Amino acid sequence: MSTTAQRSGTAALTLGALGVVYGDIGTSPLYTMKEIFSPATGVPLDTEHLVGAVSVIFWGLMLVVTLKYVLLILRADNRGEGGIMALTALAAKAAGTTPRRRTVLLLIGVLGAALFYGDSVITPAISVLSAVEGLEVITPTFKPYVLPICAAVLVALFGMQRFGTHVVGKLFGPIIVLWFGVLAFTGVVEIAQQPAILAALNPFNGLAFLQAQGWHVFVAVGAIVLAFTGAEALYADMGHFGKRPVQWAWMGLVLPSLAVHYMGQGALLLRDPTALENPFYRMFPDAWLMPAVVLATLATVIASQAVISGTYSMTKQAIQLGLLPRMQVLYTSAKEAGQIYMPGVNWLLLVAVLLAVVGFGSSSALAAAYGIAVTVTMLVTTLLTFFVVRHGWHYPLPVVVVSTAFFMALDLLLLVSCAIKFFQGGWFPLAMGLVIFTVMATWRRGRELLIDSIRHGDPDLLPFVSALSQDTVHRVPRTAVYAVANPGTVPQALLHNLKHNQVLHERNVILTVAFHDVPWIGFDERVSVVPLVPGFWQVQVNYGFKNTPDIPQALELCKAHGLPINLFETSYFLSREIVVPTKGSGMVNWREALFALMSRNAGNVADFFRLPNNCVIELGTRVQI
Repeated sequence: MSTTAQRSGTAALTLGALGVVYGDIGTSPLYTMKEIFSPATGVPLDTEHLVGAVSVIFWGLMLVVTLKYVLLILRADNRGEGGIMALTALAAKAAGTTPRRRTVLLLIGVLGAALFYGDSVITPAISVLSAVEGLEVITPTFKPYVLPICAAVLVALFGMQRFGTHVVGKLFGPIIVLWFGVLAFTGVVEIAQQPAILAALNPFNGLAFLQAQGWHVFVAVGAIVLAFTGAEALYADMGHFGKRPVQWAWMGLVLPSLAVHYMGQGALLLRDPTALENPFYRMFPDAWLMPAVVLATLATVIASQAVISGTYSMTKQAIQLGLLPRMQVLYTSAKEAGQIYMPGVNWLLLVAVLLAVVGFGSSSALAAAYGIAVTVTMLVTTLLTFFVVRHGWHYPLPVVVVSTAFFMALDLLLLVSCAIKFFQGGWFPLAMGLVIFTVMATWRRGRELLIDSIRHGDPDLLPFVSALSQDTVHRVPRTAVYAVANPGTVPQALLHNLKHNQVLHERNVILTVAFHDVPWIGFDERVSVVPLVPGFWQVQVNYGFKNTPDIPQALELCKAHGLPINLFETSYFLSREIVVPTKGSGMVNWREALFALMSRNAGNVADFFRLPNNCVIELGTRVQI
């Protein structure tokens, strides 16, 4: 590829990163300053505290976002992928083969993933609501219509999801570029009128602000943390755009625009303290207010879109790692496998977001709920990165301990500051995260018990097929593919076929699908073929948690391993287990009942693995756990 083409591709990726990655953190100026100096925090609105608060925001952006995420954590890529799931897999691999350590790291990662769902509800709610509240600045008569308009925007946003992000994706980057340009321009205008705010560049003013608050510092920082929400998206979306475009977009446009704008809001409040009612919109002349509301609403819709798409990706990864039951996955782009739509997740998320909007009623009330899930995820990221840096990259222990302690101190300050808002709404994302964590843990443990039960109840595979090869069972001239969770035992579908139909196919493939804790597995490692006895083969298909499962496509690869398969003459036999909860040493009764309910309502396995519907035979069997 030529240098010009490379630059063009990088520029396009950087523009895309602006639209997807930075929507959340880029819309924080809509509500952050208003919350820092709200009556609930008790921070005085004077020159000293304004300069100090803006200084804390600026240096927080430098330390938490720039140093921790952009410069350090983006290096911890798992074959080009980022995010809490990819980091968990990387940390577990780096930590060695100690089963207990791997289990603990997996649980920590699952906790971070579960809390992501809480964040995915709060982000669309607070972002869109804070933008629509700008109508109240134009005229108070709009106030009764804010919640209905916000709900309508959210319903339209979630209703568009079935068309795929590529339909509106081309608009994202330019709109966000315009958004950050407006942030920078309004900030410069205000700073020019009140240059005293530039004292915020001195970090000692920020430290003096924090020190002067005493124990009240946690209340102040609990509001300041709103300026950093969205930092986790830098790492989570790295796989879509690559490390360099994400870094360049932050350094070249996002960081300067945010820094200048926050200083501009501080300058405005120095000049006119009454602007605290809504500092963002008071930076615009009256004639510009309506265009500003429209632009802010578009920006918050884009910020919400990024979180919604991330929720689909997170759910798909969790399914393939065995943490959630199968759900319907629709692929909305013929070119990009990562562009997916999950109807069940979409509508559940919409209901949760609308409940949050109606239940909290304002962006200020939602601000109390915002942050606690994000800061726990930040802390989890720091913990997991320790194992990657120490055991994967083999950095000296003193260097790793000191750097990890520094970032953990920052994370704990932010977490404790958000935790004091627990009863004001912080419980909401934590409760959601706890429910999701319980569901994930129950599904994973239930699958383990189910496979153990099948393993103990079914005969061993090799002796069974060896005996069949010498039997006179009638054979029919087709290929049968039997999917089985445990490759060492006879598939239930094969036993039922022999018992009820009393026939055997000429070619029988015992198929196992394995999902590994790496993002991608290439076609050269996709399948392994082991001949058993005449007429029987054992095939394992391997996927990473970002791969798209496609069994017919994988079976075509068996030809290179000495097993040509005619897909037009192939039947797929599937076993559908009907789980029967029983009293015993498995799980407590309510968890077994929950697992049985999830198992009954799991998505269609044929659709999940892209099997042709007219070639699938599904047989049920009752299994006690």
